[in-house]
Amino acid sequence: MEAYGDFAKVYDTFMTDIDYREWAVYIKERLKEQGIRDGLVLELGCGTGTMTELLSEAGYDMIGVDNSEEMLAEAMEKRIESGHDILYLLQDMQEFELYGTVRAVVSVCDSMNYITEQEELLQVFSLVNNYLDPGGIFIFDMNTVYKYRDMIGDATIAENQEDGSFIWENSYDDENNINVYELTLFLRRQDGLYEKSEEVHYQRAYHEETVRKLIEEAGMEFLGIYDAYTLNPPAQDSGRLTFIAREKGKAVND
Repeated sequence: MEAYGDFAKVYDTFMTDIDYREWAVYIKERLKEQGIRDGLVLELGCGTGTMTELLSEAGYDMIGVDNSEEMLAEAMEKRIESGHDILYLLQDMQEFELYGTVRAVVSVCDSMNYITEQEELLQVFSLVNNYLDPGGIFIFDMNTVYKYRDMIGDATIAENQEDGSFIWENSYDDENNINVYELTLFLRRQDGLYEKSEEVHYQRAYHEETVRKLIEEAGMEFLGIYDAYTLNPPAQDSGRLTFIAREKGKAVND
């Protein structure tokens, strides 16, 4: 079962608890601290384009990458409505390609947790480093072990909205740090009836030290880790963390 297939149609409806605008303010402040006030910025795992739109609105030339055609279809609908000049690319984060470098790369809403192998996460970080301008900045968030194990654990969550309903059965494998979301969706059709579909999402929880090690192995300079979208240090009960890294010089092949 494909992740973010039918769910893409109602993704924004069920994500109203995420304050994307506040997150965008935080990202803009961190970029400006590094002298990045305009220019090309890439969002990895851009989904329906909510953050991409906000950063475009702030004056950045945005590129959005996602591997879900359905999510990008929603993003392009927003682009039509806003009139923003955003380039969307249907690509896998582990293999993305650009025509040149960018001033910054961002990734929000635990997109990086979908990379479930350390070697693959290192590959993503290495690609980010490769496509960053000299001194370019990488800002991303990740869900924590604490969130998967203690906050959502083996919970079942149900929610009903006008356009549909979902049942989310969560399970976490503490030994392998793999979290599984099993979604059952009931989406309203144009004829008023509801159609059932199912999706399974896999995410991995990474320890802070592992993420820092992989950032440095990829050739970037580790700048900091914070309780998500604040300047506070991580706490034992942090459910999400923000990481910031910087390109510090790429290896030159002989």
